[in-house]
Amino acid sequence: MSAGQHSDLFWALRGGGGNFGVVTEFEFRLHPVGPIVHLGLFFYGLDDGVAALRHARELLRTLPGALGVLVAGLNAPPAPFVPEPFRFRPGYAVLIAGFDGEEQHAEAARAARSGPAPLFEFVSPIPYVELQRMLDGAAPWGILAYEKAAYADGFTDEVIEVIADFLPRRTSPLSIMPIFSMRGAFTEVADDATAFGGPRRESILINIDSLATEPEPYAVDRAWVREFWEALVPVSSNSAGYVNFMAEYEADRVRTSYGPEKYERLARIKAAYDPQNVFHHNANIPPAP
Repeated sequence: MSAGQHSDLFWALRGGGGNFGVVTEFEFRLHPVGPIVHLGLFFYGLDDGVAALRHARELLRTLPGALGVLVAGLNAPPAPFVPEPFRFRPGYAVLIAGFDGEEQHAEAARAARSGPAPLFEFVSPIPYVELQRMLDGAAPWGILAYEKAAYADGFTDEVIEVIADFLPRRTSPLSIMPIFSMRGAFTEVADDATAFGGPRRESILINIDSLATEPEPYAVDRAWVREFWEALVPVSSNSAGYVNFMAEYEADRVRTSYGPEKYERLARIKAAYDPQNVFHHNANIPPAP
């Protein structure tokens, strides 16, 4: 299967995923990265949340699209690079990853330092494979987890107000709010090129996760996730978010995530390849009648 063979199914798999079968082999087009890249992590306390998020907004407007930027609400990890007084402290982290050399990343770090003073920072070269594993410890095997997500056109004042209001309400130290900046190469792909559910324009994807090892704090933060998401809906551009960030597959949210045109096209392809909807244990797209 490829762009030239079963092209409709090939299109559907890139976003529709497990709705369309089980893929046993992939052939990738690779791009050289690393082996050493650069990371800047700037951590702010909860009291500086509004200022930190406004500064992140300015960074996303000015930093080159080739830089990766992630904003997260979390507890500072007990890592060696975190000063001991700040370990486990709740707050906001702005992470900037650079792939085009030290000079470009140093300039980005200077831009990050032009805003409010962080509680601590960590700027260093890092192996690319270690960068990919940075958040693995946040969700160990067997943890209780629940999540919802929403797209927004950026860190508008309204979005910042909701985040600053709700993030301090989390109770489990493992619960996290990663915000992905969708820009750069992501925006260079046409909306209809793949079945990916979500806008291909520059935006942010706000993911809210309840994570805990015990049922009680998990249930408390699950309610927090739902209330947080409900507050984001009026200021979001796509309240359904990304299907991989759904713990509950409500039919209307699946449809909203893909949008009506993509959803209907996916349903027609599903009818051709899986008319009995065998592959339905997922963010399901029933076959068209």
